Amino acid sequence: MFPSLLNAMSPLFNPRHRLALVSGLIAWLVVSCTPTDPASLRPLTSDTVDLPTPATITPPVPSDLTVMTASPALEPAAIWQRLQQPDRLYVAVLRHALAPGSGDPANFQLDDCATQRNLSAEGRAQAQQIGQAFRDRNVTVRQVWSSQWCRCLDTAELMAVGPVEPLPALNSFFRDRSQATPQNEALKEHFWQQAEQPGVVVMVTHQVNITELTDIVPRSGEAVVIQVDDTGLTHLGQFMPER
Repeated sequence: MFPSLLNAMSPLFNPRHRLALVSGLIAWLVVSCTPTDPASLRPLTSDTVDLPTPATITPPVPSDLTVMTASPALEPAAIWQRLQQPDRLYVAVLRHALAPGSGDPANFQLDDCATQRNLSAEGRAQAQQIGQAFRDRNVTVRQVWSSQWCRCLDTAELMAVGPVEPLPALNSFFRDRSQATPQNEALKEHFWQQAEQPGVVVMVTHQVNITELTDIVPRSGEAVVIQVDDTGLTHLGQFMPER
């Protein structure tokens, strides 16, 4: 009898069989000790775990972003009405106020106003009148961007309708027309990046820049108004804001 018992138990003395037996025993213990509370089996949701908030994705800039022209163009009164109650982004692209002459002196330096063509006394008064026109009509300006040229920065500051920030894409390319296309594209991209927030922004720049953007040749102090929304860029019309 004893030999037959040993033969029956012989698998237990085989290392491979012992390992399988121990592994099976451990698996049985884990299953047996696992809680069966239904709540523990619920799928993960925002109620049971903090899930990351999806990032806001800005729509890509269209490759064919061009400025379309409204037909018919809006009259000044209708433009003011849009600016007073903006349901989307409106950009008033303004040529700087009166600065007699053309271009800049040969010794022009960007960081030295004394080497540039600057606003006349009449131009400074005009800039103040433009700002007053916005205030009289209760138009809230979210931001003012300006060319780095002194006559543009002075126009923007004298308007006093909002914080002024230099924007190189608004700089004049009168002397270097090779910059016309890249600056114009950069400016349109800047418009598009602001489109998610409705409101009014002002951009003070130069005649050549506005003409490149819209084919309009503006007078000093004249504004070209562009509507920006998911349909693209639309030139609504132009007007002299100080009137």
